[in-house]
Amino acid sequence: MTPPESTPTGAPAGTPPSADGAGRAERPLRADAQRNRENLVAVARAAFAAADDTVALEGIAREAGVGIGTLYRHFPTREALVEAVYAAELDAVTGSAPALLEEFPPDVALRAWLDNYAKFTATKRGMIDTLRAGWASGRIATPTTRERITAAIGTILTAGSEAGSLRGDVDPDDVTAIVFGAFLSTAANGNTPEQTGRLLDLVVDAVRPKSHPQGRRGR
Repeated sequence: MTPPESTPTGAPAGTPPSADGAGRAERPLRADAQRNRENLVAVARAAFAAADDTVALEGIAREAGVGIGTLYRHFPTREALVEAVYAAELDAVTGSAPALLEEFPPDVALRAWLDNYAKFTATKRGMIDTLRAGWASGRIATPTTRERITAAIGTILTAGSEAGSLRGDVDPDDVTAIVFGAFLSTAANGNTPEQTGRLLDLVVDAVRPKSHPQGRRGR
């Protein structure tokens, strides 16, 4: 479900280039062009999340209210659009941890964050073939997905350890491995949202501190 981990060179995936091939700085997009670009990415995110097969670029352009020529001006290839969508989704899921910790106790924030990760994996369904081919060929930069996911989990685990609601002896990378394994196994078996939810509940239960045996008997 995730690409090989390596540090990409240059700008993050999906970021418009700041210079052309001759090294001349490109002018920033006009406000209307920037809105079109952002809207195309938003529509594509929803389309890829809902699809189980290839998504037609014409349909994305139509839903975004622009012509196919406008789409191709921003994203000359399917790989370019997929790369931008993947980058936006990865930014959203990894960047959501601090906001969730402000809103919820750490153990609840972890469970909510795992729901965000589930949405991230759902978006990849409609573009996974393009991503894999692009990563293999080098046409799409390989993002540091695992490192960023692990860092987000680590942020929540640290807050939970300080609050006493999550264990302090858990390696964030171990939690990442469990989460990846859960999604790989359910995808192979035709997962249902209900099964995914149960597995994510188990992940959170596994990193909660164990109650003292006497405390359980005393209830």
